[in-house]
Amino acid sequence: QVQLVESGGGSVQDEGSLRLSCAASGYNISRRCVGWFRQGLGKEREGVAIDCDGNPLYSNSVKGRFTISRDNAKNSFYLQMNSLKPEDTDMYYCAAQGGKRVHSLWPDSYTYWGKGTLVTISS
Repeated sequence: QVQLVESGGGSVQDEGSLRLSCAASGYNISRRCVGWFRQGLGKEREGVAIDCDGNPLYSNSVKGRFTISRDNAKNSFYLQMNSLKPEDTDMYYCAAQGGKRVHSLWPDSYTYWGKGTLVTISS
């Protein structure tokens, strides 16, 4: 059974930093596309950053501020978020692809999902 578990969410002030972690079990992230997504109340889920075995892709809203990384040996991946803004406040989800590898921020490309971790940025 595949499980993805996020950690590292919390509350910080404007321009602060947070690092999210996603630990995978029952699934080998090596050579797979994994990513981070976010969703606010009443909004559609948005791709933030994905990585296909060392080939990252970022949304324009976070480019230059967020960095996705992975540790295949630990079967985990991460999202370093710097220069956070109040508009980054959302529930953040980690996800992984189950089938064909697609280098995309589109949420429907991802099969497995964590339950989410809340990130709150105060001004």
